[in-house]
Amino acid sequence: MTATVAAIDLGATSGRVVRAEVSRTSLRLDEIARFENRPVRVGDGLHWSVLGLYDQAMQGVATASRGGALASVAVDSWAVDYGLLRLGSLLGIPFSYRDDRTMRGLELVDAVIPQPELYARCGLQRMPFTTINQLAVDRERGLLEVADGLLMLPDLFGYWMTGRMVAEATNASTTGLLRLDGTWDAELMARFGIPVSLMAELVEPGTRIGPVDETARTHFGIEGAPDVLAVGSHDTASAVVGVPMGPDAAYISSGTWSLVGIETAAPIATGEALDAQFTNEGGVDGRNRFLKNVMGLWILSESMRTWEAAGERVGLPELLDAAARVDWAVPVFDPVDDTFYPPGNMPARIERWFGERGQRAPRGRAEVVRCILESLAEGYAVTLRDAARISGQRIERVHVVGGGSRNALLCQLTADRTGLPVVAGPVEATAIGNVLVQARTLGAAPDTLEELRELVRATHELIEYRPRSR
Repeated sequence: MTATVAAIDLGATSGRVVRAEVSRTSLRLDEIARFENRPVRVGDGLHWSVLGLYDQAMQGVATASRGGALASVAVDSWAVDYGLLRLGSLLGIPFSYRDDRTMRGLELVDAVIPQPELYARCGLQRMPFTTINQLAVDRERGLLEVADGLLMLPDLFGYWMTGRMVAEATNASTTGLLRLDGTWDAELMARFGIPVSLMAELVEPGTRIGPVDETARTHFGIEGAPDVLAVGSHDTASAVVGVPMGPDAAYISSGTWSLVGIETAAPIATGEALDAQFTNEGGVDGRNRFLKNVMGLWILSESMRTWEAAGERVGLPELLDAAARVDWAVPVFDPVDDTFYPPGNMPARIERWFGERGQRAPRGRAEVVRCILESLAEGYAVTLRDAARISGQRIERVHVVGGGSRNALLCQLTADRTGLPVVAGPVEATAIGNVLVQARTLGAAPDTLEELRELVRATHELIEYRPRSR
C-alpha cells in the first residue's frame, strides 16, 4: 500500500507544501510550493500574516491534489504563537513571538509564580516568548475577557480546513500551560486569570480531525476530500521523527533556531535541568524531547540582512567560503544571550558583546561569519555535554537536520567542538516526520519510530563529518 499525502510545513521565515508518496519501503517527497513568511509591524506590534500564509498553503494543497488524489493533509509550524477567537472568528492578527511584548509577559509571570515552581509544573526552559507569557499580556490588556477560544497556529489552520477545534499535544506542550503528565494545568491557569474553557480538546499525533470541508475545497479547487490529520504539529516534534538516529544519539534541528537535545522516555524537570535551562516538550508516541533552544542561523541571516541594507553585495556561498579560509582562532560569544534575540544589526551586537567584556571583536565579514558559526558549534557542544550529564544518557553521535545540515562548515565545526561524529541530513526532516506520521495513521508506513527512522536512513543520502584535532 502506498499513501499519497501533503504536508503544510510552516517555518518562521518560509513555508512550503510537500506532496509525498509513502509505503513501508519507500519515501518520495516533492516540494509543490514554497513561499516567504515575514511578520509585519503595525502600530501595536509585530504580527504574522496568517491569512496570506493560509491562502498560499491551501493553494499549494490544491496543486498537490491535481497530481493525484490526496488521502490526507497535516500542518506543522513553529511553536508558542496562537490566535484568540470569539464565536469562531479571530479576534485579532496573531502576534509574532519576536514582538517586544514578550518581555512584559515574562515580568508578569515572574510576579505570580517563581521559576522553580513553574518549571516543576511544566518543565519548560525560561524563554520570553512562551505562550503563558504572551497570554499574561493579553490578560493585562483585557483580551481574555472577550475571547472564548485559543488555537495554536497549526490548530487554527486545521480549524479553518475542517471546522473542528483541537489542541495537538506536542504544540500544547510548548505553552507552559500543560502539566508534565500531558493535561491542561487548570490550577495554574486560574492563578493567571486564563479561563480553561479557552483551551481545546487535546489530541495526539495520528488523530483524524476531519475532512477538508466543502467550502475550502471549492474555494481553493482542491480535488477529492482529503482528511486533515494531527501530526507532531510543533515543527521540531515532526523533525525529530525524521531524524535517522539510533540509540545513544543526539539531534540538532538547525534552522532559524537550533533545537539541541536528546529523546527521553519521560520529562526531566530536576533542579539541575532548570539550572542548565533545558526544556521538556512532547514528542510523537509519548517520547519526551529534552532539549535547549540555542539561537540558530537567525544570527547569520540577520547579519546578511544588515550588510545588504548597507548596499553590500552578499552571497551565502561566498561568505562561507571566506569563513572557511579563516585559519586563525576567532573569539566565541554566547549564542543564547538575549541580545541576539530581537531582529536587528547582529554584527554591531556581536562587536558590542565582546567590547563589554574587554575582548577583541571579529573584524571583517569573513571573521564575523566564522565567529558566528564557531559560537553556535560551541553552544551545541556545551548543551550536549549538559544533556548527557543531566540525563545520564550516553551521546556517541550527533544528527543535524534542517537547513543547517547543508552548511558544511557549521557541521564540521560541530564535530570538532563536540568531539563526536556528526551526521548531516535530511534537510527536510520536518516535512518527512509530518508525512511519515500521516502515512502510518493511514496504515501505509511502519509502526514504530525506530522503523520510521530506518526508512529515512534507507531513502536519504547522509553526510558524516568526523572530528578533527584542534
